[in-house]
Amino acid sequence: MKQRCPWAGDDPLYIEYHDNEWGVPAHDDRHLFAMLNLEGAQAGLSWITILRKRDHYRRAFANWDAAKIARFGQKDVARLMADAGIVRNRLKIHAVISNAMAFLKVQEEFGTFDRYLWQFVGGAPIQNRRHAMRNVPPRSAESDAMSRDLKQRGFRFVGSTICYAFMQAVGMVNDHLVTCFRHAELSRRSMD
Repeated sequence: MKQRCPWAGDDPLYIEYHDNEWGVPAHDDRHLFAMLNLEGAQAGLSWITILRKRDHYRRAFANWDAAKIARFGQKDVARLMADAGIVRNRLKIHAVISNAMAFLKVQEEFGTFDRYLWQFVGGAPIQNRRHAMRNVPPRSAESDAMSRDLKQRGFRFVGSTICYAFMQAVGMVNDHLVTCFRHAELSRRSMD
C-alpha cells in the first residue's frame, strides 16, 4: 500500500489531488491564475471544500480567462453572489476580478505569469525533506516575498500563508513528507 501525506485522508477526491496534482510543478498561466484564486477562496475554509467546488468555479469564472474576468461588472457580481456552487463571499468575488486585472498587468510586464511567479524560488522547486506534518511551516521567506509583491501589484487574498499553500499546490515547493511515495517521484522529476 502506498504511503501518502496524512492530510490526503481517505476521500477519493483528495487522494486523486494528492497523488496527481499537489506538488507537481505547474507552468501554465491560466492554471496558475486559477490556483492562486482558489487558494484565496479557501481562506477560512478547508481545501476539500474548494476542491469539491473547483469545476463550478471554472464555469462561474469564464474558464479562468483573466481578460474576460477583468471586465466583470455588477451584474456578474450579482450572478456570482447567487451561485451556490462557489463560496459566496463578496470580498472574495471582487478579489478574483481585481486579481484578473493585476494578472494581465503582470503578463504584460514579464511576458508570462509563470516567469513572474517562479522567480520567487529561483526558477526551480524547493525540495524540502519534512518528516512530519508538524514540521511543515505555514509560510516561508519566499512566500513572504511573493505576498508582499503580489499585494503591491494589486492582488488580494494573497497573504503569506495563502501564497505558501499556493506554492505547495503548484510545485514551487515539494512539501510531500519524505515518507510519502510522491516525495521521491517529485524530487527526481525536478532533477530531470
